[in-house]
Amino acid sequence: MSIKNLEPFRDILNRAIERKGSKSIVFAMAGVNEPKPDLAQISDDRWLAQFSKQIFQSGFVWRVVEQKWPGFEEVFFSFDIEKMLMMPDEMWEAKCKDERIIRNGKKVMCIKDNAQMIYEVSEEHGSFGQFIANWPKDDVIGLWAYLKKHGARLGGNTGPYALRFLGVDTFLLSRDNEAYFRAYKLIDGGLNTKKSQTMIQDCFKQWHNETGFGYSALSRILSFSVGDNVVGMR
Repeated sequence: MSIKNLEPFRDILNRAIERKGSKSIVFAMAGVNEPKPDLAQISDDRWLAQFSKQIFQSGFVWRVVEQKWPGFEEVFFSFDIEKMLMMPDEMWEAKCKDERIIRNGKKVMCIKDNAQMIYEVSEEHGSFGQFIANWPKDDVIGLWAYLKKHGARLGGNTGPYALRFLGVDTFLLSRDNEAYFRAYKLIDGGLNTKKSQTMIQDCFKQWHNETGFGYSALSRILSFSVGDNVVGMR
């Protein structure tokens, strides 16, 4: 489907180049030529670890979470799914109070809930990574919706950021990208409504067909072309 009056991506790319200094800089920052990881080979414990890290980083100082993360890996047995699900309630209660981690009980219990989700998906699909690898590449918002519905605290940008970190080709609804779509009157309602997200996905699909770039690269380049970011910043 062609979206009437959608800006050609070459114009967006040219703006990004003007801001960042050169095409090679933009391509390097956007990861245009980065090799794609084999998602099916990412073990279930790494999916759980990244979902958990993103949940703790949401609304908190990322640097502190990074500093504490070795403690998380130790306390939660490197996020071994079976060990997570075998822990009795009193052990979970004790871990909520462990000084090696950030002691937020509600977020800690999300680890248990998301371990259950990953376990159930793995039972059906062979592994969680295989499930992600088989998800239709052009249905990004469908995957977001799945994580929000079946996972714990994986809505908003939390699930998408975790997916991006592990190499899933996903655009993001960053403030710069949202500002672009509103300025060009491509969306006018809530950012997280199905109507808005479907329109944004359709725009990225059209740009993908135009350029051959992945959604992650397109999303980054779009953010470079707008907002307050300056040369050399990501």
